[in-house]
Amino acid sequence: MSYAFGVELDLPFAAALDRVQTALHAEKLGVVSDVDVATILKNKLGEEMGDYHILGACAPGLAKRVIDSEPVAGTLLPCNLVVRRVADSRTAVDFMDPVPVLGLAKDAAANRVAEEALAILRRVAERLKA
Repeated sequence: MSYAFGVELDLPFAAALDRVQTALHAEKLGVVSDVDVATILKNKLGEEMGDYHILGACAPGLAKRVIDSEPVAGTLLPCNLVVRRVADSRTAVDFMDPVPVLGLAKDAAANRVAEEALAILRRVAERLKA
């Protein structure tokens, strides 16, 4: 995939979700949103699915640089990642690649921020694998 990369963890979903949040905070990323897709689908559509959360991760300094340079590019923020149950004791973590996403802004400052954000997210993925 050209818009995402990920890792799989030998952890049950709840433990993996906690580990992801710890790894994000260690890289100075805050979780600004947590969308529990499984609960939403169950409540709104009566559909059952495995655990699936979309987390919005943000580094405020990077976000400010993007918005200062290209205000409409805020529609491309934050960096999203998915934490989803693969099996009872296995969880996938999929990261949005900010380079192609922020590349839509066609703005040099946004592109520089995207490269920095990608490096941070890759470090988070490495922390998760360790």
